[in-house]
Amino acid sequence: MSETILLTYPDGAEREHPAGVLGRDLLAGLPSKVRKKAIAVMIDDELVDLQTPVRAGGAFRVVLRKDPEALDVLRHTAAHVMAAAVQELYPGTQVTIGPTIKDGFYYDFDRETPFGPDELGEIEGAMKRQIDANLEIVREEVPVEDALELFRGKGEAYKVELIEDLARDQGVETVGLYRHGDWVDLCRGPHAPRTGVIRAHRLLHVAGAYWRGNERNPMLQRIYGTAFFDPKDLKAHEQRLRELERRDHRKLGRELGLFSSMGEMGPGLILWHPKGGMVRKQIEDFWRDEHLANGYDIVYTPHIAKIDLWETSGHTGFYRESMFNTMDIDGQEYQLKPMNCPFHILIYKDQIRSYRDLPLRWAELGADYRYEKSGVLHGLLRVRGFTMDDAHLFIRMDQLEAELSRLVDFSLGMLNAFGFQGYDIYLSTRPEKSIGSEDVWERSEEALKKALDDSGLPWEIDEGGGAFYGPKIDIKIRDALDRAWQCTTIQVDLNLPERFDLTYVGADGERHRPIMLHRALLGSLERFFGVLIEHYGGAFPVWLAPIQAAVLTVSEKSEEYGREVLARLRAEGVRVTGEFGADKLNAKIRAAAEAKIPYLLVVGERDRDAGTLSPRVHGTGAMDALSVDEMIRWVQWQVEQRASDPAEKPAGS
Repeated sequence: MSETILLTYPDGAEREHPAGVLGRDLLAGLPSKVRKKAIAVMIDDELVDLQTPVRAGGAFRVVLRKDPEALDVLRHTAAHVMAAAVQELYPGTQVTIGPTIKDGFYYDFDRETPFGPDELGEIEGAMKRQIDANLEIVREEVPVEDALELFRGKGEAYKVELIEDLARDQGVETVGLYRHGDWVDLCRGPHAPRTGVIRAHRLLHVAGAYWRGNERNPMLQRIYGTAFFDPKDLKAHEQRLRELERRDHRKLGRELGLFSSMGEMGPGLILWHPKGGMVRKQIEDFWRDEHLANGYDIVYTPHIAKIDLWETSGHTGFYRESMFNTMDIDGQEYQLKPMNCPFHILIYKDQIRSYRDLPLRWAELGADYRYEKSGVLHGLLRVRGFTMDDAHLFIRMDQLEAELSRLVDFSLGMLNAFGFQGYDIYLSTRPEKSIGSEDVWERSEEALKKALDDSGLPWEIDEGGGAFYGPKIDIKIRDALDRAWQCTTIQVDLNLPERFDLTYVGADGERHRPIMLHRALLGSLERFFGVLIEHYGGAFPVWLAPIQAAVLTVSEKSEEYGREVLARLRAEGVRVTGEFGADKLNAKIRAAAEAKIPYLLVVGERDRDAGTLSPRVHGTGAMDALSVDEMIRWVQWQVEQRASDPAEKPAGS
């Protein structure tokens, strides 16, 4: 009797099938419109394409083109079609790996000649020919030796390496191959049944990538692309890409004079220009004021310490690859700090602490340095030197729940002030590499769960996403384009107090171990600034804008009055500039608009005579004339309220 599997269909019916039945055979008996639009099937949580044998039972459903999982299958197939097109057009090119990513796919190629824009167009054309041919995607399971012989014969050294690694490290005896037409690749799938389901595709750009992400390996060329079932979806995606390009913080950073990277003089190190420095000052001032109001003390710590500190904390054992090499000072090894927590621990240990002292809340805008590979450096978002919005709390066990609830509320309040309203919240649990006992981790995770439950906010588990010394709450903000950015982290740590032998004297006169909470609200200032630039498209709200207003004269006849207006505004703390030259008014307005200044204050002879000015709001248009005092109150109200819309009127106006 042959082995069978039991599948549970969406209507609750259970059906037996032969083990190894192909996904497409499971469609038999279903309505023709379902069979026609089927891309794959789901067995429990596993996505299986229609060409793959199903060997285990479970909950069964058909994945149709409209389902979210289908797009990933489509793009995986498009990656294969692209690789086949590249090798058709440029013989001798070796293919490596080609996975799907969030908004598309890529494939890495080994080719001496760089791919250019014209070649991307040629590849798109060759892809279209394969798609129009509606080639069948065929899956094969072949012995390892046969696969090695096949790819050695094709001169595909990277595929040979992958197969040899699978056989050695995982003990596989067979591997999966996928074919369409005359082209074949090593792949686990899943793939669409035919190439013709790709109705719209576009190749986006080329980047460099090391084989297997290792800088010691060959540099490959990575072609990025995307694909959709419907051309309308591709059009919408391209519009989104244009908006992303318009908001790119690196582009806006140059155009608005906010920051620059040190480049060859220091990759991953940022130079804050005067305008960017002014935005940073507003962020830091607000950060300090809010922390002081919430019961924190401000501390400062050095940039380096002896390596012994990092050995005690466990960083050398769990974080070494992200730390810079040590330096020799007087025959001792010193380390640039990747984190601030060990320094705050040393402050705690500087004196005997009583239970009456706790909680202690210490905050620092600390300069940290972490080694990031050059290939992942990305403007302000991935750097090697940064300023961490950091704090550590030392508390008693009976204070844990209240402090965690305070931290969640404080975090969301801070983020709201910067104009962020949407969040994704996660509880990140114990990673594979970690320190501490199971009991400590369980107690810490339970405390975080209770804080999240008490907040009433929806949250999810991020399995294995915790720090090596403790679990954490991660809050990701949603920006104007609904992208998620990691900002806030709240970590419970019962391990470092143990490693550093931290104690306090309890009411019973005995020594007790405090709990340590690690907490960052904004993350690094560099990364948060990059997110802010893209969220606002460089048009910062009035309270953050480096220049809040520009006085623009209509002609020389109003220049003296324009200078008086500028002086009045500046005396009241408004960050203002003036354009009093002979340029035409339209040119002045255009230049100020390109600088994304919130208020353009036009003054002409009529304004001079009436003691008014004629404001324009960036991105909105002209406002009614205001007196200078009214304009000052308007700006001050915007700053006080931290309003996100410069056109919003002050209360009572």
